[in-house]
Amino acid sequence: MPLRIALAQLNFAVADIAGNVGKILDAAKQARERQADIVVFPELCVTGYPPEDLLLRADFLAQSEQAIRQLTAQIEGIVAVIGFPRRQAGKLYNAAAAISNGTIVAEYHKSALPNYGVFDEQRYFAPGTSCCIFEVNGRKLALTICEDVWLPDTLARNRAAGADIVLALNASPFHAGKMQQREDIICGHVRSAGIPLVYVNQIGGQDELVFDGASFVADRCGEVVYRAAEFEEQLDVVEFDGVVPARTGIVALYQPIVSEYRALLLGIRDYVRKNGFHGAILGLSGGIDSALVLALAVDALGADRVEAVAMPSRYTADISNEDARLEAEALGVKLHTIPIEPAVNAFNQMLAPLFAGSGKDTTEENIQARCRGVLLMALSNKQGKLLLTTGNKSEMSVGYATLYGDMAGGFAPLKDVSKLMVYKLAEYRNSLSPAIPERVITRPPSAELAPDQKDEDSLPPYSILDPILALYIEQDQSSADIVALGYPRDAVERAISLVDRNEYKRRQSPPGIRITPRAFGRDRRYPISSAYRGTAALNPTAPDNVKE
Repeated sequence: MPLRIALAQLNFAVADIAGNVGKILDAAKQARERQADIVVFPELCVTGYPPEDLLLRADFLAQSEQAIRQLTAQIEGIVAVIGFPRRQAGKLYNAAAAISNGTIVAEYHKSALPNYGVFDEQRYFAPGTSCCIFEVNGRKLALTICEDVWLPDTLARNRAAGADIVLALNASPFHAGKMQQREDIICGHVRSAGIPLVYVNQIGGQDELVFDGASFVADRCGEVVYRAAEFEEQLDVVEFDGVVPARTGIVALYQPIVSEYRALLLGIRDYVRKNGFHGAILGLSGGIDSALVLALAVDALGADRVEAVAMPSRYTADISNEDARLEAEALGVKLHTIPIEPAVNAFNQMLAPLFAGSGKDTTEENIQARCRGVLLMALSNKQGKLLLTTGNKSEMSVGYATLYGDMAGGFAPLKDVSKLMVYKLAEYRNSLSPAIPERVITRPPSAELAPDQKDEDSLPPYSILDPILALYIEQDQSSADIVALGYPRDAVERAISLVDRNEYKRRQSPPGIRITPRAFGRDRRYPISSAYRGTAALNPTAPDNVKE
């Protein structure tokens, strides 16, 4: 008898337990109508993933338990494999249950609890210790959850326990290249153990994280015979003849820049939707970063839900004003223009008595940025639209941004996107349809807060700066190691010094979408008050506590 397994690659919302239960019931009904014997859902689908410290609340866990009772009572004619938190004997487990016709026929507790990068599962869960195997249509099926199948012995242990097929529930977040890495590692374990695997991953944006889906089925030789699309909800059925899965659809896996662009779209769309905003608003300067954020917002939400605001000052070039207009027109977005000179003059006049005897410096530049921040936040509050900040990872790394100015806002789409990747994403977006004028991509970037200002007046060229930042921030390389790789000593020293001194700014920045293996936020937790200096190896005699 064949065995038909449905993979429910769906987008669940954290703490929307009633909504998640409805989605599970609807998918189970669809799978049953498609003659599936089993439908497999992602990890912790009842609560959404990751629920974080909601797991410490007794009322939240009680709602989850009630949801499992409801699902157990209502799922009929199919076996549904569902992820949820289980309280048992004073411990909490990351659990999966196989439910059918009013009964929990099997229950598994996740054994491998990741506690690195964005994961903090040991804070909440106790590890399970046993395999879990149950039978459907003469096949013995094992349950595993996410991190379990990254370990080399999990699949072999389940096969030794008598399993014919392994079902894996997952909430594996995206970063560049991870889909390929994930599939390669897990399929290697499948091949070694000689047991087929059904891998179901969720999709969706949850604060900084984006889950990519890309669910797959691998035969016992480790060959992928089915793969779902990335970043899309999908319910497909794969039929097993004995333990051999039929070859079904195989969607392409991870395309650099294209996949990152799609991850950013999903992150924006879900943050707006799940937090109840009416749309998005942003400051449009005519520069490359705001142009890309505008294109992302329009592609994610639709032009009718996005507004842009140009806020020129005396230092804004005519070409910038013109490019902002062209960008808005190309994407069909309403553009408002509010000159900031009256507000800047008012602040300067108010502060003049206290500034008497002091020369102009970055203080006056920051006043301009903060006037813009006040205007944008006022419009965001009034309209119920999410204010998107437009700064990129390179700027956040070195503090090339103004607190309560261009950093003001609710969400930062480019927070984990380097400046060099901004250009690549902009070129990709233009390959789809005209959105960003070519001269915006080719002219030197500038904050336009002073006459003839260029980013390279304050920073090394991005072609040098970005690789240094990636080595120091994402790979934890020392300054000496980076210099040894051939990067200019002065550029390394300058970049690392700026990174070390600007942790306080990054702590106050809005959340943003993670697309690299090491993003600011839950990935990288550095103290603000710290005598550590990454340039110490280059300047061993420099005092540790000096700040510019």
